[in-house]
Amino acid sequence: MSGSNRLDEWADDLTRRLARRSSRRGFVSRLGTWLAGAAIAPVLLPVARGQASEDNGLPGEEGDPKDCSYWRYCASNGPLCSCCGGAPNQCPPGTVMSALAWIGTCRNPVDGRNYLIAYHDCCGKPACTRCYCSRMESEMPVYRIGKANDVHWCSANETAALTCTTAIVLGPAEPDDATVDPQKES
Repeated sequence: MSGSNRLDEWADDLTRRLARRSSRRGFVSRLGTWLAGAAIAPVLLPVARGQASEDNGLPGEEGDPKDCSYWRYCASNGPLCSCCGGAPNQCPPGTVMSALAWIGTCRNPVDGRNYLIAYHDCCGKPACTRCYCSRMESEMPVYRIGKANDVHWCSANETAALTCTTAIVLGPAEPDDATVDPQKES
């Protein structure tokens, strides 16, 4: 008997035993469950979702991202990543975006609409000493921890060294999302 015949016999025997113990419907059911689970697994995994480095669908912007008066920084508190080797929406090389963030609502002067901004600290290197920006236009008291900018957000990361802060546009704010309208505050 050659080796290929033994392999064929073994595969045939295994297939027949499997067929006796299961049904096609059971197999299709388990396969469907497995495929559905595989499809939603990425949504359920604990990952840092704020790692987006592009703002999609944002209208034109004006102003200097290295200046504290730039529209996105209305609730910023810390050195600006755009002055420290990164961008308003991207950490500098060698740093990692914090897993946690605070949220602000800022008005884009180009289209006059309010946008939700996620402020993620970049962690891992010593603090950048350039372009420190501290604006409190939409800051909430600390009992609203998700909107407070004085919390050390790098504490959720492996390294707690805060380097700088990003300002990522999440999207247009609905009227109920706006915490402060800078135009009406004056």
